[in-house]
Amino acid sequence: MVQRFIGLMSGTSMDAVDAALVQINTQGSLKLEARFSLLIPPELRRRLLTISHTSTWSADELGSLDSAFSEHCVEAVRTLLKNAKVGPEEVVAIASHGQTVRHQPNLIPPYTFQIGDPARMAINTGIDVIYDFRRKDIAAGGQGAPLVPAFHQQLFAREQQSIAVINLGGIANVTWLGPEGQVSGFDTGPANTLLDQWIQHHYPNKSFDQDAQFARSGQVQPELLKQLLGHPFFSKKAPKSTGREEFNLDWLKHHLSERSFSAEDVQRTVTELTAISIRDALITLPQQPEAVYFCGGGTKNPLLMERLAQLLSPAKCDTTERLGVDPQWVEAMAFAWLGWCYEHKKPGNQPAVTGASRPVILGAKVLHQ
Repeated sequence: MVQRFIGLMSGTSMDAVDAALVQINTQGSLKLEARFSLLIPPELRRRLLTISHTSTWSADELGSLDSAFSEHCVEAVRTLLKNAKVGPEEVVAIASHGQTVRHQPNLIPPYTFQIGDPARMAINTGIDVIYDFRRKDIAAGGQGAPLVPAFHQQLFAREQQSIAVINLGGIANVTWLGPEGQVSGFDTGPANTLLDQWIQHHYPNKSFDQDAQFARSGQVQPELLKQLLGHPFFSKKAPKSTGREEFNLDWLKHHLSERSFSAEDVQRTVTELTAISIRDALITLPQQPEAVYFCGGGTKNPLLMERLAQLLSPAKCDTTERLGVDPQWVEAMAFAWLGWCYEHKKPGNQPAVTGASRPVILGAKVLHQ
């Protein structure tokens, strides 16, 4: 029996809500039926970024954003279903990641917090909503991230082959899939988040560095690169996860305060930071991968992809397109699959990845009725 789930994903970059309509059979095999990406309006994005960075929260602003973001998700779902000519009664559930506004797995007590009112989504779409995927892993002693390695194993594992799957989102994370079914993974550090924040700081009308033109016009500054690589997260052993709380514009500016660098040189150096931190992370894997497959928005950055191919040689580098999955839609599909796991009472985390004490069924559910 094939069931339909909708996966909703909005990541660290906070640029859009990705909605994926996915068919999943009883074995957990997937087919992407339809997809739609709804850009987050500039004012909503500004508010989301502000609440993610400020140390003081207004309850009214948080509540307002919770509702506003959920309404944006509703619009994404409605458009997706309209384009696909599928009715809400044909979908088992929406699996919503929500928008992370804080991720602090190393505090005592640890916590993670995603907004996007699931009750509002359920009422306004007529579809049950599965949400809050990260907190149960944290309750079980894990980092709550990354959650995609279990999905990567389901989709990409190859017998007798060591491969790595790297998501280049706002934050980069790696999944290692061993030749005998082994799985490990962790966040490696910043990918698009610093690159996007830096160019937006200088060119507010640009959301990202198109074709890496800005970065290509600069030069790597070795001294600055060394300082940035000195962040303690890079030397921390897995399991580990990170986010905007650690890698943000203020952190970058702190390292620029004592010397003057051109904006282009900083963009180029931050690109190199992403590439080298990924290279260094892969060195720590139990076995070096024969092939590395990339997904996420960073696959559209030609300079980053060139540097990764150079640094990771002799491993073969490609995108997940080579494995039959559009690299832009892996994460949204992953949350549709996690929704399927919840519905079928299957654990969705990988304790070897997150550090949780045991496998747990992730998420909670709101009925639309």
